[in-house]
Amino acid sequence: MGSDDWGSCSDNEVYLQDRNEDDDEEDCYSSGFLSKLQFRKDISKARWVDDLAMAEVVEKKGKMWVTMGIVRNGNTYCVIEETLFLIEIGALHVLDGNDIHLSLKELYEKLSNGKSGCYWELFEVYKHLKSLGYVVGRHGIPWSVKGQQIKSGTCSLEGSQESNEMLELEPKDENSVIELFNNMQITDVSPAFNVYLPNSKFRKSSPGDPSFVLYISS
Repeated sequence: MGSDDWGSCSDNEVYLQDRNEDDDEEDCYSSGFLSKLQFRKDISKARWVDDLAMAEVVEKKGKMWVTMGIVRNGNTYCVIEETLFLIEIGALHVLDGNDIHLSLKELYEKLSNGKSGCYWELFEVYKHLKSLGYVVGRHGIPWSVKGQQIKSGTCSLEGSQESNEMLELEPKDENSVIELFNNMQITDVSPAFNVYLPNSKFRKSSPGDPSFVLYISS
């Protein structure tokens, strides 16, 4: 698939079953961990940063980066759900700090260690939304903010006082939704993803309000 085709199809289109996985992986991930890989001509590259629990993109190819990855000081980072999704569709190779290729199984293990701010069920939700063509981003983490650095050890951000205040403020609508769930005796609800309808004119610098916010209950 050429790069010119990206704008007219979903990230998840035309899967090809990967039949080269070893038996151990098939046993370990028989409940759905094994992916159906789509083979692409142009594959991006990233390097996994353990301190951030993110992948820093070092080589970008394809139009998917219009709607994926967060940008800080000119660098693009992928949270783990984006990283896994892109690997599963054959659009990304991830290396470790020694430039050794990380397997899909190794990255699944990073998802399960609890340091990434995500877990398997939430990744499944993210993957499903992406397969439907939605633009999906972590709630509370802007796509692009000038003058901010990614803070080691978490998926949070640090920067100017103004930008920090922007991240810490909870919209009134969010509190209203949580109150509504509480009234329904559904507790421990928190926002997970901002979800936007498919939009060829989407811009990280000005994404606008999401079409809806996906909440999860623990």
